[in-house]
Amino acid sequence: MREHIRLIARTSPADWNIAAFSTWSLAKLAAHLVERHVVATISRESLRRILRDGKVSWQATTTWKASTDLDFITKMHQVLALYDIPPTDGRVI
Repeated sequence: MREHIRLIARTSPADWNIAAFSTWSLAKLAAHLVERHVVATISRESLRRILRDGKVSWQATTTWKASTDLDFITKMHQVLALYDIPPTDGRVI
C-alpha cells in the first residue's frame, strides 16, 4: 500500500483527469487516496512520513513570461558574452 501511495504521489493530478490544480498538496493527495479507496483514511502527517520514507518530494511549479522585446535574444547574448569576456575597465553585475 505504501508503494502504491508513493506511485500516485509521483503522478500529476492531470493524469487522474483533475484539472482544478496542477500539483498535489498533502491535503489534496490524502483526499484523492480516500476517494479512490486506496486507504480508508489517512492523516497529512502519516502521508508526509510515507512520502519522506520513500524519498518522494516535489516543488511548486514555477512559471515565467517570455519577453516581448523583438531584440531580446540579441541583448541576452550581449549580456551573457560579458560573463565570458568581462570588460577590463568595469564589473559585470
